[in-house]
Amino acid sequence: MFAESKKNRVEPLAGQTNRIVENTIIKGDLISEADIRIDGELEGSITAKGKVVIGRAGKVSGKIQCMNADIEGKFDGDLKVENVLSLKGTAVIEGDVVVGKLAVEPGATFNAACSMKGASLKTVNDNGQKQPKADEKSA
Repeated sequence: MFAESKKNRVEPLAGQTNRIVENTIIKGDLISEADIRIDGELEGSITAKGKVVIGRAGKVSGKIQCMNADIEGKFDGDLKVENVLSLKGTAVIEGDVVVGKLAVEPGATFNAACSMKGASLKTVNDNGQKQPKADEKSA
């Protein structure tokens, strides 16, 4: 029974990377089983089973969903990273971010609403005490 679920699962293609080079502008959506590196500009969404890298000259506006991500360039939009999001010192991030783990180098600009997968968000009242979200309150 467990062997069947492993058989049907698609693994990222090892050693293969899709590249969008500098001075290239793409408007549309990318879907890949392999890693993706963006050194140009993309306006749209990226869905990757591997790692997404936005190079120092790279700019992405839209949505990204991937396993891991390294960002040196600019991103504006919704970002969902299952495992580790690594922001280099030159990164500029704006939007909404959901991650498993987050690593931020000094110098990175991170103007985003961020939540970690599995964390329960709490609100803080005027006294500095944490309160459960509205849907967690008992009647």
